[in-house]
Amino acid sequence: MRTVRVFPRRTNASPTDELARFDLPTLWEESADAVHVSVTFDCDRIKAERMASEWRHVGPVTVGGVAYGDPGGEFEPGMYLAHGYTITSRGCPNRCWYCRAWKQEGPLRLLTIKDGWNVLDNNLLACPEDHRAAVYAMLRRQPQPAMLTGGMEAARLTAWDVSHLVSLKPRMMWFAYDQPGDLEPVTAAAKMLSDAGLLRNNACGCYVLCGYPNDTMPAVDERCTAVAKLGYFPQAMLLDRGIHTADPRAWRAFARTWANKKIVGSKCAKLRQAE
Repeated sequence: MRTVRVFPRRTNASPTDELARFDLPTLWEESADAVHVSVTFDCDRIKAERMASEWRHVGPVTVGGVAYGDPGGEFEPGMYLAHGYTITSRGCPNRCWYCRAWKQEGPLRLLTIKDGWNVLDNNLLACPEDHRAAVYAMLRRQPQPAMLTGGMEAARLTAWDVSHLVSLKPRMMWFAYDQPGDLEPVTAAAKMLSDAGLLRNNACGCYVLCGYPNDTMPAVDERCTAVAKLGYFPQAMLLDRGIHTADPRAWRAFARTWANKKIVGSKCAKLRQAE
């Protein structure tokens, strides 16, 4: 079956096979059994629907993806994400008001583990220990160093997980500081990771949620600085493009100062020199 996948934007995670498309069909486009327009970001929906209208001449079109509330099924390697990415669970047991994962995908559900070295699970550490063990075993046989970029919940990190992470030597892991109460577990996780030699060379990042109601820019500076001092590489994550703030445009500009990797890297270097 010839299934063309159409994406309104190209990212580092986009598939690279011959049936992945990022533009309108050409006059020489072969007919397809199906055309899937896959949309991740809400801001791309208008463009995606325009593209879908053009691709209908090539084959039957369906439009879906995260931006359309797709809860996701079993993960298909290479289909909607580049080779190397994998998802071993969907949903989340937490019910954080700002998070789309549980609202869209429902409670935590385990998937068949497919090979890949970059795990994008919403909350891998919430999975049962036997599932996590199987994921770690899968990562050990990959041709590339492990990456855990979906987000690790610091409060669920255990010494058992750290021992597996030590053997994996991940190239990158991401934790999250979303609410004030997250600072304590993020700090405790930093201690465990540092003692294990994992909190170095910017190998552990920390997403810092910002722009929620009553948040302030000085408070964001304080949170990002706090995680940088713990040894994480901070990255500001602006909630809903700043719609909960009085000046979304100003907040988007501000958030970039804690999201641009070169700028953040320079800030972290200065903080470490000052210590």
